[in-house]
Amino acid sequence: MDKETLESNGFLEKRSDIIQRSKTRIFRPFEVEMLKDAIPKLDYVNKFEVLLYTGMRYIEVLRLYKHPEWFDGEIVHLTKEASKKKKATISERYVHLNAVGKNVVAHYLKSKKTLPKNYATWTENLRRWAIKAKLYPDLIGPKTTRKTWESWLVFYYPDKFNQIFLSQGHSQLTSLRHYLNLPFSSKDKEEMKKFVEGWE
Repeated sequence: MDKETLESNGFLEKRSDIIQRSKTRIFRPFEVEMLKDAIPKLDYVNKFEVLLYTGMRYIEVLRLYKHPEWFDGEIVHLTKEASKKKKATISERYVHLNAVGKNVVAHYLKSKKTLPKNYATWTENLRRWAIKAKLYPDLIGPKTTRKTWESWLVFYYPDKFNQIFLSQGHSQLTSLRHYLNLPFSSKDKEEMKKFVEGWE
């Protein structure tokens, strides 16, 4: 969508306020709320929230659906089979969740359908919902929720840095490069609380 079309649609943000890393959009809390309000079905909201509250890779969430035994009600234990990413720093890990995350994962595992197998379809959905929410759709994709979650945790819990990058399956160097020093405000931090509170 070109600039003129976007502006004529009355988008509710300034391009200069958009946070991005490695050509991927990172949401502020109010942007997540706006996007969720634009998602038409509760089932889709749940799938979006699973990706957000776990910070897991898209393929990992797809595989989790086939392996509900990876979730013990408290933590998601991702085996080597979960990611199969050739360059994965940590091949097996435990994904820590707060109370909301646990409920979201439990609901997802009981749902009738998993995410679309083709992540391009999910990207199209996210961008369509973003336009409906009056958010610029640029750079929004399957990595957005993962990068958003990790950057929120690092910003909100700077004392839990090691726990965060181990849970996310990133090396310390990757986390330092991509998730520190992002331009979140004190208001963003206040609004993050309802999402990240209780994570450990």
